[in-house]
Amino acid sequence: MFNKNNNSKNTLLDGTTTLLDFIAPSALKVTPNYIQIGEKFAKTFFIFTYPRYLSAAWLSPLINLDEIMDISMFMHPADSKDILKNLTKKLAEVKSQIFLQGERGLVRDPILETAYKDIESLRDKLQQGNERFFKFGLYVTLYADTVENLNEKEGKIISLFESKLIYPKIALFQQEQGFHSTSPLLLDKLIINTNLNTEPLSTTFPFISSDLSAGEGILYGINRHNNSLILFDRFKLENSNTVIFGKSGGGKSYFTKLEILRSMVMGTDVIIIDPENEYQYLAEATEGSFFNISLTSEHHINPFDLPIPTEDEKPEEILRSNVVSLVGLLRIMLGGLTPSEDVILDMALTETYASRDITIDSDFSKATPPLLEDLETVVGGIEGGENIALKLQKYTKGTFSGFMNKTTNINIKNRLVVFNVRDMEEELRPIAMYVILHYIWNLVRSKL
Repeated sequence: MFNKNNNSKNTLLDGTTTLLDFIAPSALKVTPNYIQIGEKFAKTFFIFTYPRYLSAAWLSPLINLDEIMDISMFMHPADSKDILKNLTKKLAEVKSQIFLQGERGLVRDPILETAYKDIESLRDKLQQGNERFFKFGLYVTLYADTVENLNEKEGKIISLFESKLIYPKIALFQQEQGFHSTSPLLLDKLIINTNLNTEPLSTTFPFISSDLSAGEGILYGINRHNNSLILFDRFKLENSNTVIFGKSGGGKSYFTKLEILRSMVMGTDVIIIDPENEYQYLAEATEGSFFNISLTSEHHINPFDLPIPTEDEKPEEILRSNVVSLVGLLRIMLGGLTPSEDVILDMALTETYASRDITIDSDFSKATPPLLEDLETVVGGIEGGENIALKLQKYTKGTFSGFMNKTTNINIKNRLVVFNVRDMEEELRPIAMYVILHYIWNLVRSKL
């Protein structure tokens, strides 16, 4: 049924239900100092005066308060020309009062002198365009289950503001307008505003984290906004990777070592690649393992090592993956590969593993992996591989043989393991990093 006068559907007569019927409260009661919405009670108050100086994040205690509330801030730009006229007039009045008190021989009034300086400074900033002027309204609506509880919360909020010399008032006989002003409708029904320029207005920035704690994990620090502890377990997040930035001497290493120690207390295994030998003492203090990777070191890693297959892994997948990884390593060692060399090495690596009975059809969990010298022998026997074999001699018989052409003799059994690459030659450091990371990845995937 339609009303011919306004062409709108008469829901009252036909009994149809609209969206408003679903979201509207069952009852609404408006009193001079609170409003009842269904079974909930709400009270709105506004800020009517501020101190001379507002510190940054002064609104943080209110936002971090564990209470249900709505906060609205309205910032209405004011015309700078009108403000400048009023400031000039006010400046003349204050200056006149100071002059009259001086003629009467009265003691100087610090309040008037401070006001004169503030007005003059603000006028200069507005004139230069460094500041703008706004009419600022701050409204807060509290919610509670009973009137008594609402009054208790009101006292808490008022005390919180007054401790900062900020004074609120209840929107007496304007509770309905106050409720609308704090609803997400962009309606300033109260229109109770205070003149603020840009600088103090910026201190009202409301987006401050109320809580940075997940309730479990390790201690990372203290939230400077509310002095709460920052606790979380990054391994339970969607992505547990982290990166730490900071200037030299800013405490990056100290923070990392502290996180390592606290993570170990929680049962985390830690593996460190140390380029500057900063973690040797930490490894010794925690009875961890410290491996010095260099040309003259007694610790060696064989890049041909294969991880033990897990239940959901096939041996052929592990072997092929390791062959691909070794091709990448040899590309770094030999300074790049041509397409033909890439094919030759792929074939030679498969034959090298086969020489130790390691194939895609065999059980190689107890097999002894080959060495780099075995690859040199195999690739030297393949047509077109003589040049590759010649380049590999530097790593099998030459200066670098002590690093690459050895059987793995390290055993990771401790909770903290440190690989130190400080003493590795600059030319070999990328190769050492590649080998160590490949070893760590094989370790992690086999014991995941």
